[in-house]
Amino acid sequence: MKPDEKLTIRPKTEWLPTIAMRGLVAFPGMVMHFDIARDPSVKAIDAALHGDRRVFLVAQRDVFTEEPGPKDVYKVGVIAEVRQTLKTPDNVLRVLIEGVDKAKLLTLDTEGKYLQAQVRKVPDYGRARVDETELTALARSVKEAFEQYCQLVPRMPKELVASVLCQDDPYEIFDNVAHNMNLDFAARQQLLEENNILVRLGMLYGFLNREVDILNLERQIQEEVKENVDKSQRDYYLREQMKVISSQLGEDETGQDDAYDYMERIEALELSEECRNKLMREAERLTKMPPYTQESFVIRNYLDTCLELPWNHSTKTKLNIEKAAKVLDKDHYGMKKVKERILESISVHALVPEVTGQILCLVGPPGVGKTSIGRSIAKALGREYVRVSLGGIKDESDIRGHRKTYVGAMPGRIINAMKQAGTNNPLILLDEIDKMSNDFKGDPSSAMLEVLDSEQNKTFRDHFIELPFDLSHVLFVTTANTTDTIPAPLLDRMEVIELSSYTREEQFHIAKEHLYPKQLKKHGLRQNQMKMEDSAFYDLIDFYTREAGVRNLERQVATLCRKTAKVIVEGSAKRIIFSADNLEEYLGVHKFLPDVHSDRNEVGVVNGLAWTSVGGVLMPIEVLVLDGKGSVELTGSLGDVMKESGKLAVSYARLVAGQFGIDPNFYKTKDLHIHAPEGAVPKDGPSAGVTMLTAVISALSGIPVRSDVAMTGEITLHGKVLPIGGLREKTMAAYKAGIRTVIVPKANQPDITEVDPVVRDAITFVYAETMSDVLSVALESVPADLAASTVYNQTEQGKQPGQMPVHS
Repeated sequence: MKPDEKLTIRPKTEWLPTIAMRGLVAFPGMVMHFDIARDPSVKAIDAALHGDRRVFLVAQRDVFTEEPGPKDVYKVGVIAEVRQTLKTPDNVLRVLIEGVDKAKLLTLDTEGKYLQAQVRKVPDYGRARVDETELTALARSVKEAFEQYCQLVPRMPKELVASVLCQDDPYEIFDNVAHNMNLDFAARQQLLEENNILVRLGMLYGFLNREVDILNLERQIQEEVKENVDKSQRDYYLREQMKVISSQLGEDETGQDDAYDYMERIEALELSEECRNKLMREAERLTKMPPYTQESFVIRNYLDTCLELPWNHSTKTKLNIEKAAKVLDKDHYGMKKVKERILESISVHALVPEVTGQILCLVGPPGVGKTSIGRSIAKALGREYVRVSLGGIKDESDIRGHRKTYVGAMPGRIINAMKQAGTNNPLILLDEIDKMSNDFKGDPSSAMLEVLDSEQNKTFRDHFIELPFDLSHVLFVTTANTTDTIPAPLLDRMEVIELSSYTREEQFHIAKEHLYPKQLKKHGLRQNQMKMEDSAFYDLIDFYTREAGVRNLERQVATLCRKTAKVIVEGSAKRIIFSADNLEEYLGVHKFLPDVHSDRNEVGVVNGLAWTSVGGVLMPIEVLVLDGKGSVELTGSLGDVMKESGKLAVSYARLVAGQFGIDPNFYKTKDLHIHAPEGAVPKDGPSAGVTMLTAVISALSGIPVRSDVAMTGEITLHGKVLPIGGLREKTMAAYKAGIRTVIVPKANQPDITEVDPVVRDAITFVYAETMSDVLSVALESVPADLAASTVYNQTEQGKQPGQMPVHS
């Protein structure tokens, strides 16, 4: 060894019983007590007591670890001496220890009955390697911070504070402060692991400043809470004094009692600051006026209305998609697209409950079930249901309410609906929204713009309550017969769902499965007292009701129930069976006749198909050729579009006259009269184009038209067949009339899926692209060249030559 070399003596290692501390960190020289409940730790204390009373204390990284291993504890701990142990009545061991030396964990043995650790003492190298001036300055900073800390911490012993403030040794300052500060175990572990006194004091100073900031903030919060509580107590005390004074003076204190009751109810509602202050001011005004004045009645009415509103009360929605589907199917027959759209909305609510802005508008003819669908949606969602009728409203105040200063003022219909619902998330059905009008009192449809806008209705202000009320949680459903009278800005806020008229088959199923059982129960009849055969239902639909919905159909079923009840009460019979044979006996002669149509092959007579608001009908077109000067007469109460279709038919007939053996100069020598029967019924639309053209070609060529064929489609000047609407209703009319071949535009082929399955299975559909396709099927015979071109066109569409395009 060289003379100037220093001998480095490495501290020896030793094995000690070990306790894994949960949330506690000991320091050298620190006396502390703690409780032990885990069996290995109790056995470690026993081993220490049977030995030299020394034990190694090391903190766990996670306090919830029940069986810590080497990776679950820190690497630095404290060798401590067990001073005293005490067994408590609940089998917990209380231990008093004193920290002796800081030590480093080398190996942790977890195999025995208790933890044992191989440790090596860590000497303190910081005392000889620091700048004394810097150390002194840092110690003073710690003392100042500790003094501030002690001022904020209650019940801090004065002796401890004095001992720290009078101490000059930085090591003693660190020990006294670190041992008595309320720090979490992670911060204490950092202080324990650090050797350099300067770094340790710096860390301690940072922790002290952080604790001082937190304690200052806590004190500020406590003072604010106490101030609010003191104000409430002071107000309560003053109110009680006023009650006593009024009682001593013999004054009536009913008004003041009411005002205090209102104040308590306002406080219990947990309203926003704006709403609370407004209502409290009104309640305070009530305390300053006699109880029987008109103004006090106005204030009471206002407060009662505001406090009855469901500001914070919500209904828990039941978003069960399967149950919702069953409810809709049970309450309504058909309406596949409408139900699908409603179930989609329910599914979106299930995924995103806070979604808003879905406002559905159900548009359709009267009696198709628009209002009842709204009730079914509410039942499926588990929401409260409120119906608001808007028909005939022409005053803006009906929506927004009146100012409370007016005599007889009241809130608008929307706020009244919220009071009626009792929750802030009901389903509100706005019925007949297309029937609103306006006059000099304002436009109610403009007031509805805010109600039905999810971005604005969060702060809807009724003129009566004058407070912002949140309507964004409300599910609005509107109904209308037509969208033509709904203003464009209002219509833009709603998603329109079309409800078409019921077909004959749908009306049959609704009457048999829903209306008939309902009316039996309503009239107190049993199944064995009245029976209706299927033919009776069909006759009711065909000859006694002609409507888009089922209201009149239900009335006719109710009429039969009443007649049955009369017969049973009189004792004339115990049971009545209604069929097509005896229906006239009870309901009288048929009110409606079957559709007029051609039942034999004729020249110039074609069965067309038309759509009306109550469903589809057969509309035959007749053409007569007369000697004349080439004029064209159109009769039958035809509209402009339909008259134009007649002119198109004549022009195209001139184009193809040579193919059908027609005189090319017929437009100079012949007059054409085109007529649609039932002349009193207005008719319009382009879909009669193919019917008119077929009738014109038949009349000019003398070729009869097949009576078992019906058709619909718009034509162009060059003979192309364009798509039309209302195919579902038109095909039902053909099926009802016994026609089994229907010509439709090829572009409407995808729409066949919407046709009633009964109709789809019974009718052969011919898809036409040009008039050649129509004429080759509709006429009894066609020229050879026309038939050949038709076969060629069908082959181009992927069919075999001679094969007719059909859909069954």
